[in-house]
Amino acid sequence: MRTVYVNGEYLPEDQAKVSIFDRGFLMADGVYEVTSVLDGKLVDFDGHAVRLDRSLSELSLHSPVTRDELLQIHRELVARNALTDGLIYLQITRGAPADRDFAFPDPDEVPPTIVLFTQSKPGLADAPAAKTGIRVISIEDIRWGRRDIKTVQLLYPSMGKMMAKAKGCDDAWMVENGYVTEGTSNNAYIVRDGRIVTRPKTNDILHGITRAAVLRYAEEAQMEVDERPFTLDEARAADEAFVTSASTFVMPVVEIDGTPIGTGAPGPVAARLREIYLEESRKAAI
Repeated sequence: MRTVYVNGEYLPEDQAKVSIFDRGFLMADGVYEVTSVLDGKLVDFDGHAVRLDRSLSELSLHSPVTRDELLQIHRELVARNALTDGLIYLQITRGAPADRDFAFPDPDEVPPTIVLFTQSKPGLADAPAAKTGIRVISIEDIRWGRRDIKTVQLLYPSMGKMMAKAKGCDDAWMVENGYVTEGTSNNAYIVRDGRIVTRPKTNDILHGITRAAVLRYAEEAQMEVDERPFTLDEARAADEAFVTSASTFVMPVVEIDGTPIGTGAPGPVAARLREIYLEESRKAAI
């Protein structure tokens, strides 16, 4: 049984409780982060902590713990759960007022709720899909306009994932005004003539922590990067495609809406970026 963290306490998971009046439960009024663990160490923790602070600030929320305390909680959960490879999920909500109300509660009277738990994923860095690639479908992007805030409003991305599974595919790429925004839980890329193309950071997409690291490593490896929107037609005609996220790192995409991308197999750019990312992330993990 896992040990989880709830509002200052380490508890067996079957003893963990959150109020039915918690605004994360009633209003999706909260933010989250997912940090990967490789070889018992945290990957990109600082990046996730910075983005968490930004998400909280955009929603006028505050963290009940300092960054140093948050790091210690992560490390304690790794130790208590003997986690080698996997994920740590963190969620902070606006807390649990005495009753349901659309108006925000007074933060001096209602403290935020914070929960963390681990997910063991043995062999996380050796996912078989990295060698075969994944297949995606395209769906309309009908989410709210602040996708840059990592909120717990994940119903439509979950529906998109299920739409993909219903068609025998792995994921969905969301499309707005003819341009790909991102995947259901990842940032999207194509490769044309050796150049990596991905949508720039705006309110339209999540500012991925893995995305930032991968683009930095790409530039250090003297790969060319174009941060601009791309269409589905461009994606179908691309030499390669891939996605990035904290849980899948760099994952090749080999098919979009039934159309093979390039040779229909993972390409060399995605493979090299995955190799570099894993190597460098393991070196920098804490």
